[in-house]
Amino acid sequence: MGETEFPAAAASQSHCDELAAAVLRYCDNNHFKIAAAESLTGGLLADAFVRIPGASKVFLGSAVTYDIRAKAKILGVDRDLLNREGAVHPEVARQMASGTARLYQQDEDGDCVVGLSTTGVAGPGSDGDKPAGLAYIGCFLPSGFGDVQSRRTVAFELRLNGGREAVRHGVVQCILEKLSILSALSQE
Repeated sequence: MGETEFPAAAASQSHCDELAAAVLRYCDNNHFKIAAAESLTGGLLADAFVRIPGASKVFLGSAVTYDIRAKAKILGVDRDLLNREGAVHPEVARQMASGTARLYQQDEDGDCVVGLSTTGVAGPGSDGDKPAGLAYIGCFLPSGFGDVQSRRTVAFELRLNGGREAVRHGVVQCILEKLSILSALSQE
């Protein structure tokens, strides 16, 4: 994804509510659960889901792992990778997504947890050589989610414009849009 500007907050919130509701409905109808691992969004992704009545049927929780050490300890992200690349890296997003799927997996649910992750630089300034607005979202997708034949983990790079809050909210909107596309909701 390239640089993205977002509409006014109210319009954006309404759009996120619609996307989150559609994703929750898809997951409920197809017996999937959702778990998140959040860094720069700090709970905003969880909020996007729990704002929707009935979310508890699908949404399991969110681990806010803002600190780099928490990413390793709680989610199992490779410490060498974190030391070498820092937290803002596509492989970190992938490992966060698969780590949160494992963290929230429950035996009675089977292999049905969609793991989501957010990591990046919200700003106002850069983080070393990583500019404000650079973010990665990760998605751990179990078999049968959308057109996924066997489970896989993907990451997407975002380059967003705006201040700190615009970037954080933009990441949430982008992950909901990407999840909508991956689940084939746009084809229903």
